[in-house]
Amino acid sequence: MDEQTETAYAGPASKSAEVANNVRAFDVVVVGAGPAGSAAALEVARAGYSVALVERGPFPGSKNVYGGVVYGRILDELVPQWWEEIPVQRWVTRRATMIMTPTQALTVDLRTQDWGRPPYNGATAHRADLDAWLAELAVAAGAVLVTSTVATGLLRGPGGSVAGVRTDRPDGDLTASVVIACDGVNSFLAKEAGMYPAEHAAEHVTLGVKETIALPREVIDERFGLSGKDGADIEILGCTRGIPGGGFLYTNLESVSVGVVLGLTGLAASKVRPEELIADLKQHPAIAPLVCGGTLLEYSAHLIPEGGYRSMPDLVGDGILVAGDAAAMCLAAGIWLEGVNFALGAGMYAGRAAAAALKSGDTSKSGLSGYRTMLEDSFVLADHRKLRKVPGLVLSHRVQTRYPGLICDLVQGLFTVDNPAPKPGLRRLLRRSARAHEVRMRDLVRDALVGMRSFG
Repeated sequence: MDEQTETAYAGPASKSAEVANNVRAFDVVVVGAGPAGSAAALEVARAGYSVALVERGPFPGSKNVYGGVVYGRILDELVPQWWEEIPVQRWVTRRATMIMTPTQALTVDLRTQDWGRPPYNGATAHRADLDAWLAELAVAAGAVLVTSTVATGLLRGPGGSVAGVRTDRPDGDLTASVVIACDGVNSFLAKEAGMYPAEHAAEHVTLGVKETIALPREVIDERFGLSGKDGADIEILGCTRGIPGGGFLYTNLESVSVGVVLGLTGLAASKVRPEELIADLKQHPAIAPLVCGGTLLEYSAHLIPEGGYRSMPDLVGDGILVAGDAAAMCLAAGIWLEGVNFALGAGMYAGRAAAAALKSGDTSKSGLSGYRTMLEDSFVLADHRKLRKVPGLVLSHRVQTRYPGLICDLVQGLFTVDNPAPKPGLRRLLRRSARAHEVRMRDLVRDALVGMRSFG
């Protein structure tokens, strides 16, 4: 967050914290002022109910070093003409998927100016800026923002229903008819409520690690073929030494971010440090010309819930809803790695469901069940359900360790002119590449069918 934004935002945050010291009973308490939490608080406040938005940091976004690609169309329902207000770095008009080996890189590269005008498609943004803007919308609608406060546990009402949260402030309990847990990966509130299964484990979580590298804006534009506020996003497979995961490179206004996303269990077993993999990536012949000469601004890491539909907790309980990363709603499905849009959607529907339950006077699990219905009827769960098999396929051993070399060798064979020998047929090249990388044709066909059925 820049100095101007932080100064402008300190006022509402301080005022709201002061109010919260005197008022501790709310209709709804939302824990976590990320995209999901702010969207939920915004909807509750707009419906006319009192809502506290509890954030552990000194301001929304202060604890979040993540920046990345944000897909904003869900904001159509929350903020009219949102693209005129949202704090973004660049609008993504170039989207590429790169498959690499240590010496090769094959890229499918789409450029379109359709994404460079309203209502836009995706943008790169700093979460410190984005989270502050979203929280400010909720405060403007009437939400009470309580900063520098950790929700340490749940309060219970009659029959064990959730009735608010305990905090680390003296006499800081906040009572509410509904608690919306948006407290991130490994949500302590959802776990305390018994909404995660006992076997919920590390294989459903990845570690995202990145470097942000400063480069002059004109250098970025020249290297990536951009102009104005156009931006590029490149997603990469085959850059993690066989550790389940992938890589990325995207442009900000005056910096680029390069990094990897790694399965926790695979990373632990490999004994490789994430910064080694980023160093490999920056030295790759396809990436080095894009980042050379830059100055390191930031090295950061964060956990990502990538298990998808099959790893989600119960989303509704007596007096409690779970949304965003706390509900494992990041979509990691090969060519798609999306999180903020799913968090915004889930938070928005959670806020609407809470308001509807308050209006009906029933905040039990049954009274809040409209949340699940809204999610099922929207892209949030529809996409996750449709693509539920893809995370397992993308992170499988064959896709991670054998397919990148197979694909690159196949295409290299197609483009190799080896006169006086005649050009080999595609089937011959495929069989040759499959043998070289120890891929059985029946496994290749089976994986292709899983992919086609999921994406079809």
